[in-house]
Amino acid sequence: MRPLKKLAQALFLAVWCSTWITLALLAALLTWNRDVPLWMARRFWAYPLIWATGARYQADPLPDVDFKAPHIFVMNHQSMLDIACAFHSIPSNLRFMAKEVLKYVPFLGWYMWATGMIFIDRSKGTKALKSLSKAAERIRNGANILVFPEGTRSKDGSILPFKRGPFVLALQAGVPIIPVAIEGSGRVLPTGGFDIVPGDVRLKLGTPILTQGRPKNSSEALMHEVHRALIELHHSIGGKGAQPCLPTPAT
Repeated sequence: MRPLKKLAQALFLAVWCSTWITLALLAALLTWNRDVPLWMARRFWAYPLIWATGARYQADPLPDVDFKAPHIFVMNHQSMLDIACAFHSIPSNLRFMAKEVLKYVPFLGWYMWATGMIFIDRSKGTKALKSLSKAAERIRNGANILVFPEGTRSKDGSILPFKRGPFVLALQAGVPIIPVAIEGSGRVLPTGGFDIVPGDVRLKLGTPILTQGRPKNSSEALMHEVHRALIELHHSIGGKGAQPCLPTPAT
């Protein structure tokens, strides 16, 4: 029975995601409003995906935050399930940063364009700086961004070191950062396969960390501050956390 159940779950997830991507594209074209498909993802797509894995999902009460204002949500990453959990629990239309070349990929690129994802040119030079400034302006104008600064999924559930890029962007945009900790999703839907194991998953948002007024060259200090905050938040929901990634002493 277990192989049949796994097959049924896999088919459901594949069909569910492809169906809602198609509906999101249609909604964006018909309404010419890039927020509509993201609202659909929050209201209709996310929870059935969590339910299909058998996860016993719990989100802690939200902090006292104006979720209509722009923020950068910084989340640890354990599983593909993390995105659905974030969409279900964070009451903002979430967008992602993506490599600019992805906008030219058929279907996926169309969906990313239709939902207003923020494309970053990762080459060096003027073009890259221009794309970063454009992204910061989009965020200041109201875009809420979800980032996974570890750059990969954690295999053992601990929080990995962060990459600096999202914090450079946060300082340029001048919007608050909200740490988001998730625990248990990596055991429910592990990396490197499709072996679903029902279990407990918990998500919690932390206190906003302000960036406005900080020097533009303080991205490393900001990165370590958010890393420490996320470790504490992860511990509070039963996670492993990690050893804080301390700044390199000046020489």
